[in-house]
Amino acid sequence: MEEHEMSPNEYLAVLKRRKWSLLLPTIIVILISALVALGLPPVYKSVSTILIEEQEIPADFVMATVTSYAEQRLQTINQRIMSTGRLLEIINRLDLYKDLRQKATTEEVIDAMREDISLEYISAEVVDRKTGRPATATIAFTLSYEGQDQPTTIQKVANILASLFLEENLQVRERQAMEATSFLEDELKKVRTKLDKAEQEIAVFKKAHINELPEVLQINLQSRHNVESAIERLDEQLRALKERESSLQSELANLTPTLELEDVRRLEELKLELNRLETRFTDEYPDVIKTRQEIAKLSSKISSDDMREVGGMPDNPAYITMSSQLASVKSEIDSVKRQLADLEKKKDNLNKWIESTPHVEETYNTLLTERRNWQAKFDDLSRKLMEANVAYGLEKDQKGERFTLIDPARLPEKPYKPNRLAIFLIGIVLGIGAGVGTAALLEFSDESVRSSEMLSNATSFPVLAAIPVIQTQEDQQRRKTRSVLMVLAIIGILVAALVAFHFLVMDLNVFWAKLTRRMF
Repeated sequence: MEEHEMSPNEYLAVLKRRKWSLLLPTIIVILISALVALGLPPVYKSVSTILIEEQEIPADFVMATVTSYAEQRLQTINQRIMSTGRLLEIINRLDLYKDLRQKATTEEVIDAMREDISLEYISAEVVDRKTGRPATATIAFTLSYEGQDQPTTIQKVANILASLFLEENLQVRERQAMEATSFLEDELKKVRTKLDKAEQEIAVFKKAHINELPEVLQINLQSRHNVESAIERLDEQLRALKERESSLQSELANLTPTLELEDVRRLEELKLELNRLETRFTDEYPDVIKTRQEIAKLSSKISSDDMREVGGMPDNPAYITMSSQLASVKSEIDSVKRQLADLEKKKDNLNKWIESTPHVEETYNTLLTERRNWQAKFDDLSRKLMEANVAYGLEKDQKGERFTLIDPARLPEKPYKPNRLAIFLIGIVLGIGAGVGTAALLEFSDESVRSSEMLSNATSFPVLAAIPVIQTQEDQQRRKTRSVLMVLAIIGILVAALVAFHFLVMDLNVFWAKLTRRMF
């Protein structure tokens, strides 16, 4: 059969012929969509907006100990609030999910509430202070709750969730600041113990090597130099004393212990002197006369005094004086020798200390380095603890980064979903598509001959006569029934259209109000 292009009249004929195949699916789908749109329970939604404010005091003055990003902290807080205990408490307090709790487990009810809670971030382009480059930062977030309960109940749940976020953020920041302070205090105590132990070890080591420490090396060297100089001076003094001793011994050898022996010796000397003078001079020479007079005087003195025993107590003043001087010199020599012995011993000790200093210095420096490291760590922890205490005060007084509720949850005036207008419009489109598809399917699958032209084209014979349609009484009754059904379908479509128009007007009013607020 050759392809035949259909004329507009033929299309109209198809519509008349397939009007029920077109209208019934369309009406059924539209009615179903209208029933679905009207039958779905309303779901209300209440939203809170919370601003993330930076700390009031500049970070250059007070550095906060809470270093986590806002997104990370929000996720942590969200997990805490979404715990089973927290959500179950809210459900029991406000008597949420009545129908669901009768036919579902507690876990399923809690999972349903978790799905109804939504957390969304609000980001903005900012300049990073560290790098100076633009970056995206979270400046606020919205917390919403949706449900099928009363709007006031939905608002209460949203407000409770917002207050929980605010309280949990304060508790988390304060707890983190307190934990940082407690940790630093414990570490400071440990380091203090290690530092005291290192100082005790240094004290014991210094006590055991008090003269071998590096800081006394210069003193030991100077002391050794002084000792060597003192030894040289004492050596010179000892030599001088020994020479003095020899001189005194020589002089003492020429003296007698007693005066009588001295007079006898003097008398002998005078006699020898007289003999020498008589050989040279006459008896009237003055020196000869003087010498004879002294001899006579000493002879008379010796003869008149009793002679003392030889070896008795010396009574010669010169001898006694010389002996005392000799004894004093010997005593000084002994003292100098003792001093030299002490100095030599001290010199040996100094040499031993100086030689031991390098070996002692190595261990001593190790102890000092350990003490210095612990001291540096102690000072660093003390500084950090002070900063942590200030940061804890910052968090306790709520001067740090905080969440501020700038838009509390409002009472929802209209359902958030379902979007009945959208459902109805989608139903109209699907109904029309279903009607057109059904009519087209029936038309293309029908091989009936509808006109004389189609019969002539199909058989290649001319058509001689055409019998018109003969309508019986049953056909007329069937036609009236179809007309009534058509009227009812049209009424249903009109009712659905009125409902859709009602929702459309409401949505248009809301849209127009939003548009005018943005424009003016």
